[in-house]
Amino acid sequence: MAMRLMPRRAAPKLLFSMLLIFVPLCLVGLLGYGQKISYFFRPLWDNPPPPFQRIPHYYAENVSMDRLCQLHGWSKLEKPRLVYDAVLFSNELDMLEIRWRELYPYVTKFVILESNATFTGEVKPLLFSENRARYAFAEGKIAHGILSGRVARRGATENPFKREAEQRSAMNGLLRYAGIAPGDLLIMADADEIPSPHTLKLLQWCDGLPPVMHLELRHYMYSFEFLVDYSSWRATAHIFGPETRYRHSRQTDLIFSDAGWHCSFCLRRLEDLAFKMTAYSHADRVRRKEFLSHRRIQKIICEGDDLFDMLPEEYTFQDLMKKLGPIPRSASAVHLPAYVIENAGKFRYLLPGGCVRVPG
Repeated sequence: MAMRLMPRRAAPKLLFSMLLIFVPLCLVGLLGYGQKISYFFRPLWDNPPPPFQRIPHYYAENVSMDRLCQLHGWSKLEKPRLVYDAVLFSNELDMLEIRWRELYPYVTKFVILESNATFTGEVKPLLFSENRARYAFAEGKIAHGILSGRVARRGATENPFKREAEQRSAMNGLLRYAGIAPGDLLIMADADEIPSPHTLKLLQWCDGLPPVMHLELRHYMYSFEFLVDYSSWRATAHIFGPETRYRHSRQTDLIFSDAGWHCSFCLRRLEDLAFKMTAYSHADRVRRKEFLSHRRIQKIICEGDDLFDMLPEEYTFQDLMKKLGPIPRSASAVHLPAYVIENAGKFRYLLPGGCVRVPG
């Protein structure tokens, strides 16, 4: 049987028709799902940073500080270091209260800086100043600073990381005002990155610590019901010196294992969650107006899904596949901040089964 051939003129027409369909589909895909496509193929175009050298963390109740220091290869000081806990503050009122209640016995000064402008240049209230009475228990230890931020001009665009860097730089002056001195222990961490009390006590009492090390924190999302992994590393502990500068980036290859908790987007009110989505340095992830719908935010929180409809930021296809889909729920409320458990009624939304947020 003879093969039927397509006329020569029909081939270009067919190709042209296919291009008319295919090209717009590609453009729609890139515009609507460009981030997902890019992140899915990240293992092909990006290289992972050098791995951290993990410092083992030994702890058990009723073990002496002499013994704990010895297990880490350190020795015990005759008297504890002074401890300065420095945070930039936006709107994490509950997380700040939990942090300060947990760390109060060990911290010499709580150094807190807030600005009247977000990292994205929007006007924001000075929430710590307005709610300072809530933290009266720590009043004698608070060193509070206010930075007059630069509000963005209408229509102007500026890299939010530049404003963030300005606020972190301003913290250096506030630390000097607070009285920090060489040899003191300085914790650099965002308000929702909380070192555990026994970690802080260990670093306060042991001699021989590295001059700077990152703190590996258990990373939770929305509440302590959704444990993501142990990937949070930006918090750092420093033996303060002349070259110490306040940063939130990679500063060393050393990381101290299982040193506390990082509870991302762990906010009580839906309004506060929407505000943070547009206020922090990654606000460009809000790609559509409906992302800020309170109904949508509530649904995503209870399902453990991603607020920005993003894929996990992983460097291998194996790790990417492991994290696809919602974060698994945990029924465990063990090894959490003691203040949360002691006040479980007040912080019900942070515990298993308490995903519903305050409307508005």
